[in-house]
Amino acid sequence: MEILISLLTIIAVGYYIMKGYSATGILMTAGMFLLLVSVILGHQIIQTDNTTGSVYLDVLEYVKNLLQNRGGGLGMLIMVLCGFAAYMSHIGANDMVVKLASHPLQYIKSPYLLMIIAYFLTCLMSFAVNSATGLGVLLMATIYPIMVNMGISRGAAAAICASPAAIILSPTSGDVVLAAEVAKIPLTTFAFSYTLPISIIAILSIAISHFFWQKYLDKREGFVPEPITMEIKEINIKVPLFYAILPFMPIIGVLIFNGKIAPKLDIVTIIVLCLVITATLEFIRCFDAKKMYEDLTFAYKGMADAFSSVVILLVAAGTFAQGLSTIGFINTLINSVQTLGSGHMIMMIMLALITALAAIVTGSGNAPFYAFIELIPRLATNMNINPAYLTIPMLQASNLGRSLSPVSGVVVAVSGMAKISPFDLMKRMSVPMITGFLTVIISTQILITP
Repeated sequence: MEILISLLTIIAVGYYIMKGYSATGILMTAGMFLLLVSVILGHQIIQTDNTTGSVYLDVLEYVKNLLQNRGGGLGMLIMVLCGFAAYMSHIGANDMVVKLASHPLQYIKSPYLLMIIAYFLTCLMSFAVNSATGLGVLLMATIYPIMVNMGISRGAAAAICASPAAIILSPTSGDVVLAAEVAKIPLTTFAFSYTLPISIIAILSIAISHFFWQKYLDKREGFVPEPITMEIKEINIKVPLFYAILPFMPIIGVLIFNGKIAPKLDIVTIIVLCLVITATLEFIRCFDAKKMYEDLTFAYKGMADAFSSVVILLVAAGTFAQGLSTIGFINTLINSVQTLGSGHMIMMIMLALITALAAIVTGSGNAPFYAFIELIPRLATNMNINPAYLTIPMLQASNLGRSLSPVSGVVVAVSGMAKISPFDLMKRMSVPMITGFLTVIISTQILITP
């Protein structure tokens, strides 16, 4: 009965999120429902010494505990990261990164070589622009016209603009920070030793598949490269050239303040330092303290937006994961995989596939990743697996799956601006994204010890 209830609840969660319901609300409702059913079936939710005295009120007590934990250290880190990103966008530092990266593309004459170089540059831009949709829109306004003018088909150019957020590169990305926290591995180790090598290999494989797949589709569709006259939108940037380095300061800070080169600082402290440095530069540039303080409010608003979207989603996902665990679904899943033999690899592939499929259905990379990442500590402990071995494929699969979803923000926005169907864009991205997924699985198996 427990397994049947769990499966029906998971199906209902996927269905309602696909129908456009709030992922946070659906996950929270489903989680509390599973916890309530667990109580009715006689399962214990929280430790006896922390109970409220009522097994039914313990459901709410567990949600309260999650709010305290997620809203504290990890939640604060995510909020500060998002606030810093919002501040960088507001002052124009992110636009300067995009402008510098897109300028050299105008001098490359081979269309398909241009396409691949453009893809590598757009991947670098993902360091500065964390939002997949935001990055896609920026690229459509800047790099897309250049590629089309050089003879690249609209479909191929749009696929390049929609692809960079499919693989996470930034070591200070909120998803990477969360994954490192859940895996209980230091951020620098998790990001640079585990995630980054696999990301680079996946990007190379995606670039190669883009080259051959887009060329094949162009030929099949009878596309003949011809220069098209199109106005290239110039980004109006008023900040100095060196502002392009500001979005990368948290990454530089993590590398410097590691306890060896300089005193070891927490990443939140590093980001606060970056905000202070940037605000000081803004004051020197404008010599207007009032404007400097007003601009900083965009960082605070970014933090508030992160709490209302990401942190609360984490709480909801944690409630859902605890419901699945308490009712016995997780133990059944572990036992089922172990009976198949080679349990480690099968579990890794299964979690990655489930995450990718959930991202395709929901159009969100965060919701499925946050929902399933909460399962990792229990799975890793019970199966004696390296948490990074399970976490990294899920981390990348959530973003790869989102890039193949017809309802995801980046696919809808990019296809709309390119004036092509979302399904045409999905076809253009299908082989590169599947190649990237397989590369992540194979690389994880080779490079990370289970």
